[in-house]
Amino acid sequence: MSTATRPVIATPEQWRAKRVELLAKEKDLSRIRDELSRERRELPWVPVEEEYVFQTAEGDRTLAELFGPRSQLLVYHFMFGPDWDEGCPSCSFWMDGFDGTQVHLAHRDVELVVVSRAPLDRLQAYRERMGWGFRWVSSLGNRFNFDYGVSFTEDERRDGAEYNFAFAAHPGDELPGVSVFAKDAAGTVFHTYSSYSRGLDVLNTCYQLLDLVPKGRDEADLPHPAAWLRRHDAYDD
Repeated sequence: MSTATRPVIATPEQWRAKRVELLAKEKDLSRIRDELSRERRELPWVPVEEEYVFQTAEGDRTLAELFGPRSQLLVYHFMFGPDWDEGCPSCSFWMDGFDGTQVHLAHRDVELVVVSRAPLDRLQAYRERMGWGFRWVSSLGNRFNFDYGVSFTEDERRDGAEYNFAFAAHPGDELPGVSVFAKDAAGTVFHTYSSYSRGLDVLNTCYQLLDLVPKGRDEADLPHPAAWLRRHDAYDD
């Protein structure tokens, strides 16, 4: 609902009747979401052949070593290019909702790692500025971001490349995404899932909350949806 939309005024009984109608649709959506989640878990696994090495606060680590003691690894591809001074505002918006989940994920056998191509010292400085505590590693020097469809060469930016499983005419040098990996008892790493673009909406806590209020995301009249967005330390008030 935009700011110009006038609400319908109703009695409590009328409101409840409409709310019960909507509840039926919400339950349908929950059932569809549960089914999608089941099908997602049943996607085939692809062995990861490349030996990716990442720069971490503990030294160089392979992809398999990023799992720590867990058998599942959730990677958020954060847009932060090698020559950027700051991380992407939109990715920062997403990360504000991720921080603090690590302990809960760990108790379900999941390790959360954020990966960007910026140098490690720049990632650590930005994380400290934002007040985040999650693990952030650098893929500078390997092809991880390129192979998982979130970073693009100069030729790809000019001629087009695949993003979100479709051709993108002129992708930026960095785009967002999430990828999931699993490790078996023998230590073999598998790629199980990736999602990009609007597929990341469900991971944004603030958007899910805004979808509950009368004005919703209130972005329809903006030049582009994220025009209102700032890093959390850059709002005027």
